[in-house]
Amino acid sequence: MQVLLFANGVMTPGRMLRRRLAAIHAPYVLCADGGALHARALGYKPQAIIGDLDSLPAEQLAAFQAGGAEILRHPSDKDESDLELALRHCRRIGASEVTIIGGLGGRLDQTVANIFLLCLPEMSGLLIEYVDGDQASRLLAPGRHQIAGQIGDTISLIPVATDARGINTRGLKYPLRRETLGMGPARGISNVMLADEARIEFQSGLLFLVHTIGRA
Repeated sequence: MQVLLFANGVMTPGRMLRRRLAAIHAPYVLCADGGALHARALGYKPQAIIGDLDSLPAEQLAAFQAGGAEILRHPSDKDESDLELALRHCRRIGASEVTIIGGLGGRLDQTVANIFLLCLPEMSGLLIEYVDGDQASRLLAPGRHQIAGQIGDTISLIPVATDARGINTRGLKYPLRRETLGMGPARGISNVMLADEARIEFQSGLLFLVHTIGRA
């Protein structure tokens, strides 16, 4: 199941956003609280809205419910963010891919926390991608990965939580050959695609991939 998940952060228009939305057909549309307003702005009908619902006026929430949206209300005093609740719901309903719109930007603390949600053990095996403007980002686990894009696109690889080791890349201007990207230094950012496909393989650690259309 492919889920289109609208969060309540900043939704930036751009080429990557348009491309990703054009490639998604008949998704399950899930909204984290006020993300329902982003969904409506782009012409999508929410199938479920989850969270403490403090970002939706009562009349708008009622309108979404009247339109067929399932309302999954949680207490305002909770340990999880609305986006975390939404991602856990994706796992429960058997999602295989999740595209998140509006999950970045705005508050820095929430942006960082949202990125680290990808590290939750429960999210292992679930393909989750943040899409924002001209950028798409996701977490890579050890193994082989392919990146589809265009010559000149910008690729950044950022270690998360610990060093990433045994990295090999193909199709990038600055190749890595069985190398380590350390947690802290910015060595892995602003690489450039030399073909319409790049390949990344590594042995241990986690890498946060940011793919920007053209020069970042």
